[in-house]
Amino acid sequence: MIPVRGPLSSTRSWIPAFAAVLVAGCASAGPQTIASLPPPRVAMAEPPPAPSPAVPPTADIAAPAPSNGGRAQLIGFAALAGWDQEDHAAALDMFRASCSVNRDPAWREACQRARDLGPQDEVIAKAFWEASFRLRPVGTDGADEGLLTAYFAPEYPARAAREYPFTAAVRPKPADLPAQDVGAGGANVPWRDRATIERERERQPLAWMKPEDLFFLQIQGSGVLDFPDGRRLRAVYSANNGLPFAGIATPMRQQGLLAADNTSGEAIRGWLADHRGPDAQAIMRLNPRYVFFTLQPYDGQEPAGAAGVVLTPGRALAVDPTKHDYGVLYWIDGEAPSLTGAYPSYRRLAMALDTGGAIKGEVRADLYLGTGAGAGAEAGRVKHKLKLYRLQPVMDPALAAR
Repeated sequence: MIPVRGPLSSTRSWIPAFAAVLVAGCASAGPQTIASLPPPRVAMAEPPPAPSPAVPPTADIAAPAPSNGGRAQLIGFAALAGWDQEDHAAALDMFRASCSVNRDPAWREACQRARDLGPQDEVIAKAFWEASFRLRPVGTDGADEGLLTAYFAPEYPARAAREYPFTAAVRPKPADLPAQDVGAGGANVPWRDRATIERERERQPLAWMKPEDLFFLQIQGSGVLDFPDGRRLRAVYSANNGLPFAGIATPMRQQGLLAADNTSGEAIRGWLADHRGPDAQAIMRLNPRYVFFTLQPYDGQEPAGAAGVVLTPGRALAVDPTKHDYGVLYWIDGEAPSLTGAYPSYRRLAMALDTGGAIKGEVRADLYLGTGAGAGAEAGRVKHKLKLYRLQPVMDPALAAR
């Protein structure tokens, strides 16, 4: 268990109280105990202690709503489309693994509750969410509609030396790059644009890639490079040139290069590969943003996001850090896709753990879907209308008073 700072005696007393509330809610004729519920997926280390008189976290005492999410009224989980179909136990697993990111007292307490509870089945996990949190729609009036997209960690072939078609250098952070850059959370200090950088010879390339693969690696921010000798290295974001990201899907559609409903990542990358050379280069240079990397050993794990914790596929969000705090939970409701072949909806609990150059605005999220070609094919088709709901922890009364 990872220690969480702050007084936890009242937090630990929540477990038996929660069990008592849950049993009462499930009671029927005859005696009921926590043992009458479906068995948890992983047994607890020891039986839960006897019920305590502590007040369960169903009291309407919550942390103050953040300024960027406190304008709409609180709503119940029953109002969410897809809530009953959610995998509540998987969401609880994700929360326990990532919740230490948020150091706000209310979130620290909720994190400790989840870790004390441990892995659970659907019944107890669903009850945990409904007892421990309230919901607030994100936006000016709770009805704002934004955009959901998705991203992934790609796997691409690479070479140690330049050879066709591996003609694009994976560049390290330049020594003369301004100290502040967008990816590091600093000021936006413009530097050379993509075209200028690509015209300059890189004297110490980290690797060589196909131009379209490097372009997509820069959009995703990290990925795995496979070399012919069997080496696999992780390319990790190091810095960027301080210029804003500009998508190329719209100009490609406007120029008639792709159909309006076929601007997925797969379609764009396929066109760039088929037109490798000056034509593809001209399109890629419409995006002036350029990303630099470092190479690290690949351990087979998912990458870490900007918040510093490993991303859980399907449960981690990249958000605008000027609008959202890392470590906050959201319910995403993405529907009405605009790209061919997309899943009809994405409705689930997810945590803000990352950011990206194209992720700007309050009702805007980028869902991490995992590593490899399968995740990439799915991510490239996600362009859904989004409604976003912020979870707000319900604090134990004793901690709320402090």
